[in-house]
Amino acid sequence: MSDVTAGPTTDLDFAIAAYAEDGVWTVTPLVLRGEPELSAVVSALLRYPGEAGVLGMISVDEDFFVVIRVVGGRARLLISDVTAATEWPLARQVVDELDIPLADDDDEQVPAGDLAIVADLGMSAMDLGALCDDVDLYPEEMLEEIADALGFGTQFQEAIEALG
Repeated sequence: MSDVTAGPTTDLDFAIAAYAEDGVWTVTPLVLRGEPELSAVVSALLRYPGEAGVLGMISVDEDFFVVIRVVGGRARLLISDVTAATEWPLARQVVDELDIPLADDDDEQVPAGDLAIVADLGMSAMDLGALCDDVDLYPEEMLEEIADALGFGTQFQEAIEALG
């Protein structure tokens, strides 16, 4: 991880947890201090219930997002842009966990990980992949579209607004 330590400190746009119980979504801000570590985020998500697991949605510096889905203690990961791993420690940790090679600075922005991460909740891998390929959208807008597709768009917006 030594390549990334000289990079910028995280400018975390937001981090939220979302989970459903009895078909009703609850969305709450995740409190992450300083530079978030992937293992700490996964540990924080394990505290939440949810019949289909819990989703963690993190946006960093209007540059990229990470979606983490923890089900039965196992974490599934999606990062919107693998090239972010050259600058951001959290992105590097996700890329390392996915066991994919580090992208070069001149590589294209591409997602990596489990595009079917929310397929059973209402957004297909194809739709999620197409969303990640939309270079005109900011990470927050992409995550908002995911939240809308899964049925918790209003709660997502309320949680973002609560973070200020």
